[in-house]
Amino acid sequence: MNVVCLDLEGVLVPEIWIAFAKESGISVLSRTTRDEPDYDKLMKWRLDTLREHGMKLNDIQATIAKIDPLEGAKEFLDKLRSLTQTIIVSDTFTQFAQPLMEKLGMPTIFCNELVVGEDGSITDYKMRCPKSKLTTVKSLQAMGFDTIAAGDSFNDLGMIQASKAGFLFRTTEQIKKDYPQYAAFERYDDLLEAIKKVL
Repeated sequence: MNVVCLDLEGVLVPEIWIAFAKESGISVLSRTTRDEPDYDKLMKWRLDTLREHGMKLNDIQATIAKIDPLEGAKEFLDKLRSLTQTIIVSDTFTQFAQPLMEKLGMPTIFCNELVVGEDGSITDYKMRCPKSKLTTVKSLQAMGFDTIAAGDSFNDLGMIQASKAGFLFRTTEQIKKDYPQYAAFERYDDLLEAIKKVL
């Protein structure tokens, strides 16, 4: 039995931190996992930057409320879910993801949790498990599932490499160059066809 594991940001919805960087005027927050392979380092730096600028969870949530799925994303996801089980495996946080899941038709998402103080400040974050994307596909495989994975960033490579088939979607030229063994797509129709071939 197959399960498709998809990244969220950059694959189905715009990058939340890039949108917030534009909205808030804090341009340095546009740095993402496409730029920084070390997720813990990236998140600690993000939280420090939020504190420096006095930004709280509700500031980011106000930006997220304006974000819509990428054009064609919901239709792609609906078609994929009609063919096979699909899980969104993301390093985002439940406090960010909920409104986006509603716009995508409430697919299953495995993500992380922010630690929020009484005043609404984001004080820390909790990963669901170490190396969450890789651990997720390994756990699904241990339960007898074959996994197919697609993502766009450094933090997706573990689940892509561990799956029976893995694809890059709207990734950077550098990642394509560094990982030429993985087919890279720009269009949902092409990614869907590639997934269909391995189902």
